[in-house]
Amino acid sequence: MLTNFKTLADLMVAFQDPQTAIDHVKAIRWPNGPVCPYCESGKAYALKRKNIHRCAKCQRNFSVTVGTIFEDTKLPLRIWFGAIWLITNHPKGIASTTLAKDLGITQKSAWHVLHRLRHAARTRSFNKPMTGIVEADETYVGGKAINKHRGRSGTKGGSSDKTPVMGAVERGGDVVAKVLPVANKSTMHEFIRQTVDPDAEMLVTDAHPVYQRPMGYSRHEIVNHQQGEFRRGEAHTNSIESIWALLKRQIVGTHHWVSAKHLQMYVQEMTWRLNRRDMTPADRMNDLFECVAGALPYKVLIS
Repeated sequence: MLTNFKTLADLMVAFQDPQTAIDHVKAIRWPNGPVCPYCESGKAYALKRKNIHRCAKCQRNFSVTVGTIFEDTKLPLRIWFGAIWLITNHPKGIASTTLAKDLGITQKSAWHVLHRLRHAARTRSFNKPMTGIVEADETYVGGKAINKHRGRSGTKGGSSDKTPVMGAVERGGDVVAKVLPVANKSTMHEFIRQTVDPDAEMLVTDAHPVYQRPMGYSRHEIVNHQQGEFRRGEAHTNSIESIWALLKRQIVGTHHWVSAKHLQMYVQEMTWRLNRRDMTPADRMNDLFECVAGALPYKVLIS
């Protein structure tokens, strides 16, 4: 496994040979030897065909890309590596049109590549609730231009053509965000219960009525922005609001428009990068390689 590249140019030089790229994926995916993607048996042997193995248990042939986002791809792994570098190291992501020009592929291929990478970067099961100072808030994405700056409505949803996204961030820790089918007491309280420990050091929200209803937290601080209050000691929502600003800059500035259908994938891409912000570029890239299991055919993506 190579870890000594610091720039995209270093990456392209390091993986000029296609076999070097395959060996890199093998080192990350199979640190203890080949594992069958069909029956998960660790008993496999190499065939005469280069990079093809056969499972001793189920007798099926496979390569290191089977069962991953690289399965059935016609693009060289070196191109995939370039896309991984760009999506993991651009703070606001990269548009498919830009990626297509940078890597010399079609826009359709670039769009599929990026969505496969977002699929790999999806948030795994979140089973460790936040325990420190946690900020929780929601935002609304999309909608018609005439409604872009419309605030929350009395029904807690802003414009009806916007999509609600709920998030929580632990100070100095991870970010969790999720697209909600509807923003109401039930869905928003459920998200907070799943992500924040009831005995957390502090839960901070704004003053919307949904948050003012009892949620069972030992210390829940409310910051009332409408009364000109934006900070009271350690109580503020500046961190989560900065994350929403980054999300909207990513969508409006980079992608220009995102459908509600695929919004969760863009949210996952952003939170994945934020939660690895202290890693080196190479480590962040290799971390994504560890998440590549699970194919995403084009027909499934657009269905």
